[in-house]
Amino acid sequence: MEMLNVLGFFEISKTLQDIIEDPGKIIENLKLIAKSPVVLITLLGIIVLIVLLTKVRKVKFDSKVITYVAVAVALSAILSFIKIYKLPMGGSVTLGSMIPILILAFAYGSEVGFIAGLVLGLVNLVIDPYILHPVQVLFDYILPFMILGIAGYFKNKQLGIVAAVVGRFIFHFLSGVIFFAEYAGDMNPYIYSILYNGTYLVPEMIISIVIISVVPIERIFHKRKSKYA
Repeated sequence: MEMLNVLGFFEISKTLQDIIEDPGKIIENLKLIAKSPVVLITLLGIIVLIVLLTKVRKVKFDSKVITYVAVAVALSAILSFIKIYKLPMGGSVTLGSMIPILILAFAYGSEVGFIAGLVLGLVNLVIDPYILHPVQVLFDYILPFMILGIAGYFKNKQLGIVAAVVGRFIFHFLSGVIFFAEYAGDMNPYIYSILYNGTYLVPEMIISIVIISVVPIERIFHKRKSKYA
């Protein structure tokens, strides 16, 4: 083990020496990274995930919060099976599958919503996967559902829902451009991704706004949304 540590130290030292002697190599490497959309989107996804996980660390868990998260994820998973229509390469209009996560974020804060969204993304990955690339999992399952928790930052629930769905749309859009461009045919992949993802997310957003507008969230939970964050 000590020998491996020594070899690793010398390898790092040699790399740093090469960089110092030839700083232009850094620029060349950065140019290569910039030319690779997959590398760029991976870095972006990792950064966003780290930021969200940092927020989640502030949550004070107790049995009640854990129960609410579990119930919200279970309800969302059940509602995701009630599809109004389903698109061929993932994505569907459901009977409000985002609503339990959004309500949880409004009632207990964004951080709790992030956790519930993360769990929901993993559940969706297991029950209804459509995977073309490992990094795509991050942008079609983990981050888009985790970001739904951002709704909790808004006092205006309608605005919070719009922000959450726009956040989800951005991740699906990036995934569509990078990983599904070949399905665009002669269409511009950016336009294709906007149309494809907007086809189901806009109706999902409208359904969520209508239903949550009539749900007395404060009366149901009797808690301030920031209590557990």
